[in-house]
Amino acid sequence: MLSTLTDKLTALADPEKAAFLQGFFKTGKGQYAEGDIFLGIKVPEIRAAIKEYHGMTLPDIKGLLYSGLHEVRLAGFLLLVALFKKATTENERREIYDFYIAHAKQANNWDLVDLSCKDIIGAYLAGKKDRRILYQLAGSSSLWEQRIAIVSTWAFIKRGDFDDTLRIAEKLLAHKHDLIHKATGWMLREVGKKDKKVLAAFLQRHAAIMPRTALRYSLEHFLPEEKRQYMAMKMTHTKNEAQ
Repeated sequence: MLSTLTDKLTALADPEKAAFLQGFFKTGKGQYAEGDIFLGIKVPEIRAAIKEYHGMTLPDIKGLLYSGLHEVRLAGFLLLVALFKKATTENERREIYDFYIAHAKQANNWDLVDLSCKDIIGAYLAGKKDRRILYQLAGSSSLWEQRIAIVSTWAFIKRGDFDDTLRIAEKLLAHKHDLIHKATGWMLREVGKKDKKVLAAFLQRHAAIMPRTALRYSLEHFLPEEKRQYMAMKMTHTKNEAQ
């Protein structure tokens, strides 16, 4: 079954699209996804291709996750999400959650993270009090584990639960990579869509020191004059730092 799906995906390869994706996902020397290989398949095509494989076992999915082909790994994570959503018992959910944590290093690009972690890690922890794993991931040396930490909190935000998002965002404010800035700003924006006052209070405390990208992402649904106010806080702080 594993080789059949890999062959099916390989047959969908589009060299021209692959060349574009190699650049878009920064696979060059010294870049965040150095050496990753793309087939050039769109996500909807991957979703369609894996429909008949939703009965895959965890060992089969593991084989996909360790493929050298980006879209094959993505197929594995999407199948893992499907398996988690079909799970009917706590033991099944826990097994899939543990499996994800054990192989999280294979979610080694932002699309792999964003299309899987919130629906497994976030969904599993949403009903749990113990969420220490997210803080461990946020403190990891891995860019991808750090992104998993903040993006997984989307599952909490949907339930009106913002505390972990805000705390992890605070931990990541000094991060130097724009992929963390974007993810943090994105999750803060989601908080604001649920409760603008909560986000506004966070920005009053942190806007001046936030990375510009994170701040801009978080402000997407604010009024123009509100955006100017928070960006002015950032600009003033930057000028003072330069003096």
